[in-house]
Amino acid sequence: MLLTVDIGNSHITIGGFAIAGKAIENTPVFISRFLTEHHKTDDQYAMAFKQLFSLYHIDEHLIQGIIICSVVPGLNDIIKQAFIKVTGINPVLLGPGIKTGLNIRIDNPAQLGADLVAGAVAAISRYPLPCIIFDLGTATTISVIDKNGFFLGGTICSGITLTLDALAKKTALLPHVNIEKPKTVIGTNTIHSMQSGAIYGTAAMIDGVAERIEEELGSPAKLIATGGLAKIIIPCCKKKLELSENLLLNGLCIIYEKNHMFPKHVK
Repeated sequence: MLLTVDIGNSHITIGGFAIAGKAIENTPVFISRFLTEHHKTDDQYAMAFKQLFSLYHIDEHLIQGIIICSVVPGLNDIIKQAFIKVTGINPVLLGPGIKTGLNIRIDNPAQLGADLVAGAVAAISRYPLPCIIFDLGTATTISVIDKNGFFLGGTICSGITLTLDALAKKTALLPHVNIEKPKTVIGTNTIHSMQSGAIYGTAAMIDGVAERIEEELGSPAKLIATGGLAKIIIPCCKKKLELSENLLLNGLCIIYEKNHMFPKHVK
C-alpha cells in the first residue's frame, strides 16, 4: 500500500492506495482527514495514525511507501517523524529533487505550492487540455494548464471559511455561520444572507473567472473542481465543472510512480 498525505492549512488528508506489482490502483482503499493542529507533537500524531490504521484494519507492515505534499512547513518534520515511528518508513516530501514531469511557466517555479503541483500532474494525466483547476479549501486557488500541458499560472483568493470568519470578526453585528447552501440567492435574514454571499458569491466568481481565463486561452477549457468545499459550490455554478475529490492524492500517486520510489526504512 502507498500512503499519500496532503498537509493543508485546515486539514491533513491521508489516502491509502493499493499497489499491485509496481502499479498503483486509481481508487483509494480509504480516505481520512485530521484537523491540522500545530501544537501536536510527533508522538501525538503517531498515536493518531496508529488509531487510523486500526480503524481501517490496515497492517502498517504492508505499507510500502509514503509521499507527502505540504503547505504547512512547520509540520513537515513532525509528520515525517510520526510516520517513521509507526511504519519505519521515511516519507518522501514533494519538493526540489522530485521529478514531476510538470512544465511550469510561472515567473518563479520554486514558488509554486506542492499541492498545486500534485493537482496539475493528476489533471494532465486524466483530463483533456486545456483545463482549469478550482481547489476550494482554506484558500480558493485556480490553476491554468494550457493545451500543451504547460502550467501557466492562476489566481489565489480567500476561501469561503476565511471570508465568513473575517465577516464575523471584523463586524459588530454579523455572527459566525455554518457553510450551508440557502434555498434562494436573496437572503431573508442575516444568516441566510451571509450564506448566500459566501456560496453564490463564490460560484459566481468561479463562473466569471473561468470565462475570462478561457478568453485569454482563446478556447474553452475543461473545468475541474476539488477541495473540501467543492461539493457545495459546484451545483450553484452556471458553468459545468467536474468534481474530482481525490485529484491531489491521485497526483501524488503519479509522482511516486514517476520517481520509481522504493520505501526508505529507518533502522
